[in-house]
Amino acid sequence: MNDKKKVILDTDIGSDIDDAVCLAYLLSQPKCELMGITTVSGQPVKRAAMADAMCRIAGKKTPIHSGAENPMIVKPLQPEVPQFERLGSREYSMDFPENSAVDFLRKTIRENPHEITLLAIGPFTNIGILFLIDPEIPSLLKELVLMSGKFLGDGRAPEWNVKCDPHAAKIMYNADVKIHRSIGIDVTSKVTMERDEVREKFKAEILQPVLDFSEAWFSHTKKMTFHDPLAAATVFDDTICEFSKGNIDVETAGTEKDGFTYWEPSNDGRHEAALKVDADRFTEHYFSVVK
Repeated sequence: MNDKKKVILDTDIGSDIDDAVCLAYLLSQPKCELMGITTVSGQPVKRAAMADAMCRIAGKKTPIHSGAENPMIVKPLQPEVPQFERLGSREYSMDFPENSAVDFLRKTIRENPHEITLLAIGPFTNIGILFLIDPEIPSLLKELVLMSGKFLGDGRAPEWNVKCDPHAAKIMYNADVKIHRSIGIDVTSKVTMERDEVREKFKAEILQPVLDFSEAWFSHTKKMTFHDPLAAATVFDDTICEFSKGNIDVETAGTEKDGFTYWEPSNDGRHEAALKVDADRFTEHYFSVVK
C-alpha cells in the first residue's frame, strides 16, 4: 500500500530563499509524492527553471508548470527573480510553456479526487484563478496548506503572500475546502537560523544550490526564516504546530489595509490557523529528512 502523500507545490521560488529550502525538503521527504510544481509571480518561467535545477539534483522528474506572472488587480510587487542568476552552470531547462499552471492544477486534482494536498507558499494568483474557473476544485482537494496571513498580536500588517494578490487570497479563503490550513508569518517568524549556522548545517547535496541562492539573500540580512519549510513540514507532522479552528477574511476594500487578514476563533470555523510552533521540533524534523 502506498502511504505517500500526493502534494502539489505552488511557489514563487527565487524571491525569498525559503521557497528553495521548502522544495529541498519535499524532494527529500520519503513520504511525499511530489505530483508537480507550479510557479507564480514575476518571471514565472525563470522560477520554473530554478525548481527544475533542484529537481535534477534530486534525480526527480517532477512536472513543472509556469503560471500567472501578474496579480489579478493590484500592481506587481515582485516583478523579477533576484536569485535566478545564482544558478550558474547548473543544468536546468527554460522550456516551460507560459501560463500552463492552472490547467495542470485543474487536471491533476480532477484525476486524483480527495487525494491532493495543495501546498501554496507564494502569492495566490494561480489558486484564485483555478477556484474561479472551476468552483468544484476546492471540494476535490484533500487539503489546502498555506504559508499565509498574520493572525496574532495587536500590531497589524499584511503578510507578503496575501499582499501580493489580496483579491486572489480572498477568493481562496472563501472556498470550501475540507482542510483549509494556514501557517501565518507571526508563527513562522519564530523559526530562524543565523547566516553562519545555515552555512554550517546545509551540507546535503540538495541544499548546495540553496546555499548559492542564499548569498543573494544574505546580502541584505543576517538570518534565514523558515516560513515555507515550516508549512511543508506540518503536512507530514502536524504536531510541529498547534492549530485552532476559526474563520479568516482578507481586506480588499481598496485602501492601505488591502491584504490584512482577520482571524475570528470558532469551534465550527471553516479554517485552521497555526497559533504556536515547536521550533526545536521543526529543526530536528527538517534535518532528519534533508541530510
